[in-house]
Amino acid sequence: MPQRPDLPDPAARDFSVALAEGNYRVTLRIGAADRPAVTTVKAESRRLMLHQVATRAGEVIERSFVVNIRNDRLPPPPANAPGGQRVLLKAREAGSPSWDDRLSLEFLGDPAAAVIDIAPVEVPTLYLTGDSTVTDQRTEPAASWGQMLPALLDDRVAVANHAESGETLKSFVTELRLAKLLSQIKPGDYLFIQFGHNDQKANWPQTYADPEHAYSAYLRLYIAEARARGAMPVLVTSPERRSFEGDRIVSTLAEHVAAAKRVAAAEHVPLIDLNAVSVAVYEALGPDRAALAFNDGGADKTHHNNYGAWLLANAVAGEIRRAIPALAPHINAARFDPRHPPAPEAVAIAASAGSSAVRPAGN
Repeated sequence: MPQRPDLPDPAARDFSVALAEGNYRVTLRIGAADRPAVTTVKAESRRLMLHQVATRAGEVIERSFVVNIRNDRLPPPPANAPGGQRVLLKAREAGSPSWDDRLSLEFLGDPAAAVIDIAPVEVPTLYLTGDSTVTDQRTEPAASWGQMLPALLDDRVAVANHAESGETLKSFVTELRLAKLLSQIKPGDYLFIQFGHNDQKANWPQTYADPEHAYSAYLRLYIAEARARGAMPVLVTSPERRSFEGDRIVSTLAEHVAAAKRVAAAEHVPLIDLNAVSVAVYEALGPDRAALAFNDGGADKTHHNNYGAWLLANAVAGEIRRAIPALAPHINAARFDPRHPPAPEAVAIAASAGSSAVRPAGN
C-alpha cells in the first residue's frame, strides 16, 4: 500500500481513511521543529494506541501500532442454512467507528503527529469478548480495560475488541457477534472470554446463565469454537464491583468466578484472574480513593473511567505475562503491582471530544 499523506497540520486532531476490514500497521512521525509536544493517539472508538509520547522541540521520532478495523457484515450462509448476513447491532452502535469500513485516529494532548504509512499486516490478534467492562466505550467519561490494552502492546500484535455493553454469553451468540468473530479468527490468534456481570442476572430470563450448568457449558462452547479454528482460548474472570464493607471488597461475582476457574482448570486453558487483581487494586486505593477509578464521578460502582480502565488494563497485561508466555514479549508496559497502583495524576489520559452522561448498559 502506498504511503498516506501527512496530516495537513501537525496539530490536527483527526484523521480517517476508508479501508477494508483487517489489521493495519500505522506508522507516525511524531514531533515538531519549533516546540515540545505531548502526543496521545486513540483509534476507532477511543481505543488507546499511544499514551503521552513526549518530544522536545526539534525532536522527531517514529512510532507504530496495529489497528484492527471491521464492519458488521458476515459471509452469507448457504441457501436454506440458518444464520444471518449482519451482526445484530444495538441502536446505540449506529454510526460507531467500531463498525465502519474506516480507520480513524484521534490526536490528543498537545500533539504533533503525521501519518506517514498505513499498511495491511498479518499478526497474531487478541479477540476480546465480553460486556461493558471490556468494550471500547464510545464516549467519555466511561472506559474499559479492553480499549486501553493496545497501548500496552507492541506493533507485532493486534487487539480486536468485539465486546459490547450489556452482553452475556448467550446474547453474544444470538446477536451473531460470536459468528462474526469466528469468521475472522485464525490459527495463532487468541480468544479472550470475559462474561459474568450480566450472565448472573436471574431477572434477565432469556440470558441468565447459572454458574454450575449454563455458564460453564457456554464457556466450554467458546473454548471449543476457538480451538476448532486453531486459536488459543483464554478465560478472564470479571472485575469485581466496588462494594466495600469497611476497607474490604465484598464479592458480588464469587460463584461465576469460581465456575470460570473450574472450567479453565478442566479445559487446560490460561486463566487471567482479573477479579482477584481488581479487588487488590480497589483495596489498595481504599474506599474513598477507589471511587476515583469509576465512571460518573464514582457514583457508578461497576464501570470505570480512563484511570480505572488503565489500571485494569495494566493488571491484564501483568496476568498475560504470567499466564501466556508467548505473548509476554509483546507487552510494552512496566511491571504493575496491584498493591501499589499509581495515582490518577500519574496516569492522566487525555480525554476525547465526545462525552455522554448516559451510563453503559448493564450494572
